[in-house]
Amino acid sequence: MPDQASLTFVLGGARSGKSRHAEALVTNRPAPWTYIATAQAFDDEMAERIALHRARRADGWQTVDVPLDLAGALRAVQDGRPLLLDCLTLWLSNHMLADHDVEVESNRLVEVLTRPRGPWVVVSNEVGLGIVPDNALARQFRDAAGRLNQAVAAVAGEVLFMVAGLPMRVK
Repeated sequence: MPDQASLTFVLGGARSGKSRHAEALVTNRPAPWTYIATAQAFDDEMAERIALHRARRADGWQTVDVPLDLAGALRAVQDGRPLLLDCLTLWLSNHMLADHDVEVESNRLVEVLTRPRGPWVVVSNEVGLGIVPDNALARQFRDAAGRLNQAVAAVAGEVLFMVAGLPMRVK
């Protein structure tokens, strides 16, 4: 990852190794690192997932929990500081559950991502490779995630697709 400002986008399916690889990309830079986490612990399973993610991170991470205002959180990050944003699909779910305009929120986010102020790595799930969902809400989510992923990939300098823990360079 170059020293100057850059945006790396890491996509993949569930348990593909996205987060672990993204963390390695960021920790290749000198600490301190910022971890912007979008997950919310609405149940015990998600609380356990969040705890596992936190436990595997090395010292040097500053975790910022941001379920909704990613654009604002990214603007507040110190210039030049390595950053990991994990993940866009949870953030998108948070906005959908809050009945927010996901197109407006996605556009706000992408606008900030067009000008990273350090080596930034963004993680998202690729949700368009499976079967067509059987209900309208799931199809709406899949479509919104696909549009968001396309927009972020378009502004990223590098795009990686994770398969079985292995990164494939897409862009």
